[in-house]
Amino acid sequence: MHGYLHRAGGDAAHGRSLLKHLADSANPILPAPMAGSPSWDIISNNRFCPDIAFINQAIAETFDRFDIDVSRLATGGFSGGASYALSVGLTNVDLFSHIIAFSPGFFHAVEVNGKPRIFISHGTADNVLPIEHCSRRITARLQKQQYGFNVSLRDRI
Repeated sequence: MHGYLHRAGGDAAHGRSLLKHLADSANPILPAPMAGSPSWDIISNNRFCPDIAFINQAIAETFDRFDIDVSRLATGGFSGGASYALSVGLTNVDLFSHIIAFSPGFFHAVEVNGKPRIFISHGTADNVLPIEHCSRRITARLQKQQYGFNVSLRDRI
């Protein structure tokens, strides 16, 4: 199962549309919860609050409807959703074995116990969240903490 988190100002449909062509061939379950406001709570309020409840509800509903392999849960997102996915995924490594972040701006992990697999992709021409100030700093920080991850840097947004 892979939960996908939308960008700030985006919506669940946009998040799903970015991965639909891959999901159709791999057949994962792809819940895409919405933030309670235009941006995720850690971005707009500088703390985790109601959006965690939305994500927990989406996970619970998915577990109720489908037979889920709990050893293969991933979270991911784009832009603000990628920052939130990194933050939530690193804080909840007992739940998420993989984190996928497309153009994240930052991460805030309260406490990290474990090392999920992390994939980060970021365009080198991104003028909203410049790679130098965002993903390159994130990956350097994660490398210092010896996380197992892959980085993909593209020449275009």
